[in-house]
Amino acid sequence: MKHLFKNILVLAVMFGTFTSFGTESIEISSNSTFKITKGDLISVTDYSGKTIYSGRTKYTGDLKSLYNFTNLEDGLYSIEIEKDFEILSKTIEVKNHLVTFLESASETFFKPAIKLEKARLLVTQSVFKEETIEIEIYYKDDLILSEALIANPLLKRVYKLDETIKGNYTAIIRVNDRVYIENFEL
Repeated sequence: MKHLFKNILVLAVMFGTFTSFGTESIEISSNSTFKITKGDLISVTDYSGKTIYSGRTKYTGDLKSLYNFTNLEDGLYSIEIEKDFEILSKTIEVKNHLVTFLESASETFFKPAIKLEKARLLVTQSVFKEETIEIEIYYKDDLILSEALIANPLLKRVYKLDETIKGNYTAIIRVNDRVYIENFEL
């Protein structure tokens, strides 16, 4: 009899615990998936530009199942997922705890690939439409190269650096209203 009473008590406590966590339904409107990988950088900003959340993802999976946006205040939010070579930008609308992913406001940007081989700096940039790319190379704090180029759909540049001038260099690339900085040493 004691064993039966214990089982009923444990069952009642578990049922109470499960029902207390299930009081709010989560609805997400959209059938597309947004895959994220452990280590991706995710940031959520409201439309005034205030960052609500920024951090690295701890799990791999679908954005909608790993993050709960239903508790945000009603409004539009921008979500950026920064991966190794690309940045995915999504817009969501939250209204009465219903989250809608606005497909028309989704964009993908590619980051420039910067690689140093011996004394050659290789810069590659992919774009979806014609874009102006500004490249600056600094030795210590002195500007040694500055140019603006058009990429459509791909830009490949090789910059030969003087092997005899050792030290710290910085490459700054501006594209898609973003700035990418790469520090390297010869």
